[in-house]
Amino acid sequence: QVQLVESGGGLVQAGGSLRLSCAASGTTFSINAMAWYRQAPGKQREFVARITSSSSTMYADSVKGRFTISRDNAKNTVYLQMNSLKPEDTAVYYCSTARAATFPGYWGQGTQVTVSS
Repeated sequence: QVQLVESGGGLVQAGGSLRLSCAASGTTFSINAMAWYRQAPGKQREFVARITSSSSTMYADSVKGRFTISRDNAKNTVYLQMNSLKPEDTAVYYCSTARAATFPGYWGQGTQVTVSS
């Protein structure tokens, strides 16, 4: 079985940075594509970034150039480096193996990111 645990969320000022971590338990981490999703208050969950088993990456247009997804297979961990944060980045951030926000897969419990203006 797979368990995903996000950490690193918090309160930051606009323009600041935050680094999220997602620790995965299980022996198949290295062959899984991993993604970050987020859900803002009153809104649908949306795609943020994805990294494949070969470390190819893809980003939502809203975060491209500001966020960087990476993975450390030796530590079974995926990261989301968030720079130049904006108030509209405020959301609960989830890591997942799912192909899309509403697709099946493994999901973490989420970590809150709040960006103040």
